[in-house]
Amino acid sequence: MRVDFLGIQAFLSIAERGNFQRAAAYLNLSQTALSHRIRKLEDDLGLKLLSRTSRPVTLTSAGMKLLPKAQATIEELSATMEELRQQGRSGQRRLSIGCLPTLAERYLPPILNRFKQRHPDVAVRVHDNSATEISAMVQAGTIEFGVTIVAANSADLTVSILLKEPYVLVCAGDHPLARETAVNWDALVRFPLIRVSPQTGNRILLDDALGSRREKLQWLYEVQHTSTAIKLAAEGVGLTILPRLAVANIDGTVKAVPLQNPKVTRAIGIVSRAGVPLSSLADELAQIVGRELKKDRRRLA
Repeated sequence: MRVDFLGIQAFLSIAERGNFQRAAAYLNLSQTALSHRIRKLEDDLGLKLLSRTSRPVTLTSAGMKLLPKAQATIEELSATMEELRQQGRSGQRRLSIGCLPTLAERYLPPILNRFKQRHPDVAVRVHDNSATEISAMVQAGTIEFGVTIVAANSADLTVSILLKEPYVLVCAGDHPLARETAVNWDALVRFPLIRVSPQTGNRILLDDALGSRREKLQWLYEVQHTSTAIKLAAEGVGLTILPRLAVANIDGTVKAVPLQNPKVTRAIGIVSRAGVPLSSLADELAQIVGRELKKDRRRLA
């Protein structure tokens, strides 16, 4: 639906001043032009917003309903315009990207430091969110690109796969399975397991890869973050299954053991909106990200 901003502006000016003459002067309009704008808005709505039979002008019930929402909308729009105006005056450039938390912690500090050396005036906003949230933000245009799990249903996204990362068993350092060089999934059925929230891409990918086998496993605990799962595993509460990079810097209290039969991996890549080219700044940063992540490709194979 088309929004009549000029009509809303006229309505707010009259409502706040209670007088057509003062409202017209504030907007630098003739009273005739102001009356035309408010009449056009009322005709479009099919409702009267102002009662012209009294002095000062009063609002009808429809006008009273519209007033607070129109004020809030215009105030928010004005604030955004002022923010952009200040940004334009300062010459500051901005860039928004998304990155999985485990990848952001490992890779972004040196990457952004290098990018800052090239572009010290660029403000970068990082959305370290889940894979589901990153894909939604890319599609909505909130961020230019995301470093995330590459899902099978990415038809509306441009995808560049950087590496494939295996899932590993994470257990306490003194657990019997910690001594193994590799563990079959079937060996996990007798141990309590900790799973991460179904909102994450990891959970979805694992469920799809395991199929009916996942129903035989004892998923007794569920958490929202991988860091919590690692701490619970370290305490001996249960075992957890995580991407290898999520436990890249763990201490000796937990052990990461390769899983096999099947070996489950996740593809990590850069995703952006299909048909929408990256800005020059985003493209440069994406290339730096790509080079850094590809360095780990052989080690994770």
